[in-house]
Amino acid sequence: MLARAQKLVDRLIGLSAIIGTTGLIFVVAVIVIDVIGRNFGMPLYGSQDLITMTMVLIVFGGMALCDRRDGHIVVDIFESAFPPALNRAIDIFSALLGVAIFVLIAVTVYKSAQLSQMLNLSTNLLNLPNAWFQYALVALSLVGALTMCLRALRLMSRHGYEHHSERDVL
Repeated sequence: MLARAQKLVDRLIGLSAIIGTTGLIFVVAVIVIDVIGRNFGMPLYGSQDLITMTMVLIVFGGMALCDRRDGHIVVDIFESAFPPALNRAIDIFSALLGVAIFVLIAVTVYKSAQLSQMLNLSTNLLNLPNAWFQYALVALSLVGALTMCLRALRLMSRHGYEHHSERDVL
């Protein structure tokens, strides 16, 4: 059961990473075009709108992949002094706290997106609907929460638990 869920979540992680990567490539292209245009006295109209809204996709698009690859910052000053059971409990708690935070982000932004849609809120220059990007943030936050939830379940099942000091550290 856990393996099937992991396979589905891995596909969602891949999709969110593709969305984030596409957003990053798009932002780089917009910045390059804008900078070149500024040199010729013709900046790209609406570049700030495009960059601001696409940053949502970049940040939240990569969040689930970062969690799946265990790429979040870990402060392990006291970890070697704690017994393995406590370290495991802390890792589980951290994953569940991440789930709660990302679900709360999703719920809050979903309510904001509904309000944006009702009031027809849009970006300053290009009039792109804010709700599009807010709904994307909701979906990407939920993928991140699902990834963290699966990590917590893996840690609870004793499979996939790895002590931080055994990880590769840069």
